Order: sequence, then C-alpha cells, then structure tokens
Amino acid sequence: MPQSLAKILVHVVFSTKSRINLIHPEIEADLYGYMHGIVRNNKSKLIIGNGTADHSHLLISLGKTIDIATLVGDIKRDSSVWMKQHEKAFYLQDGYGAFSIGESQVPRVVKYIADQKQHHAKMDFKDEFRGLLGRYKVEYDERYVWD
Repeated sequence: MPQSLAKILVHVVFSTKSRINLIHPEIEADLYGYMHGIVRNNKSKLIIGNGTADHSHLLISLGKTIDIATLVGDIKRDSSVWMKQHEKAFYLQDGYGAFSIGESQVPRVVKYIADQKQHHAKMDFKDEFRGLLGRYKVEYDERYVWD
C-alpha cells in the first residue's frame, strides 16, 4: 500500500491541579478554541472539547504521526501557558486519562462531552473518572490518581 491511513479516536480527560475551579465560564470557549489550535498544529483533529470549572474532556482524532502522550503534553503545557495570562494560579494535574473509542461510539461520546455541566450537577469529577476507569477496565491505584 503506497499510503499510510489511520483513524484513532481518543477520549482524553484531565483536571486542574487539586480539582480547583479555575476554568471560568467567561474564558471557557476561548480555552477550547486555543486547545483546538494546539491539536490542529499537531496534525490531529479536536472533534469536541468541553468540561466544567475543574476538568476537561476532549475527543480527538489522533494524527498518524503523533502519540497520545506527546499530544496531551503539548495540549496541557501550551494551554496552561495561555491560561496563566487570565488566571495566574492556573495549574493542571500531572496525569490524564486517555480512552480509545470506536467510530460507532462517536455520537454518544460527543453528547457525553457536550453535556458535562448537566452531568456534573449530579456527580463530581472523582466519581466520574473512577467510572471511566472501570468502564474501560483500566487498572489503577487510587493513591496515585489524584494530585
């Protein structure tokens, strides 16, 4: 085959450090717009980005030449630098969650990400993240998940 083709869909989740409410409504759209540019500059596609004041969800179609750790590192580093222009005490947690999804799951995951604020009226981030880890059968040690 003369051409390399790939479609790798990843649901990425990360929070602010200590889950402090630092992503304010008035800056949120600009933040996700900025993240969109970071993803695009890494030859990937941000399908949707949304979250709450203390965490973000991104659905990304990963480019064929970048690994998820590099992309998420770029997103977190560059968006943190940008956010510190608006919120001096802005920090993100060190880690992240990345969950692969199939094409048939895209509409459900897009809706899930779009509905984050309604979803979190009933559930906090820690319970949500534990649920994602369980759903995707990710083994973890609770002592090292939170910072």
